[in-house]
Amino acid sequence: MRVGVCVAVLGWLAALSIYDVRQRRLPNWLTLPGAAAVLTAAALAGHGAPALAGATALGLLYLFVHAAAPSAMGAGDVKLALGVGAIGGYFGVDVWVLAAAAAPLLTAVWALVAWARRGARTVPHGPAMCLATAAAAALAIL
Repeated sequence: MRVGVCVAVLGWLAALSIYDVRQRRLPNWLTLPGAAAVLTAAALAGHGAPALAGATALGLLYLFVHAAAPSAMGAGDVKLALGVGAIGGYFGVDVWVLAAAAAPLLTAVWALVAWARRGARTVPHGPAMCLATAAAAALAIL
């Protein structure tokens, strides 16, 4: 992946994380165009099929969780799963699995800390998705 694309993806992930922490939602105008851009960039780089597979697999997994427990996971997280799943798919199955497994673990740790410090009952999941994906991709790049 070229440096410019990496910077753009990191900016997108940061914007999503900040928005989710502040507003407690992930808007369509950030999630869907970002996912489309990631899929387009992956296709242009010759990794379109694995990126699409990653987006589809993570999107369906998150859609299943959202359908089973809508109060536990928002629709914005499902839409974000398309973009971060595509990033993971771009870098391969190992990166995809690492990011997909790390995101809920990061959210759980954050929730425990927030509960212990402030008595918070919920925390947004988007930042953990973004951090897990960025970290897993960074391991693949480095």
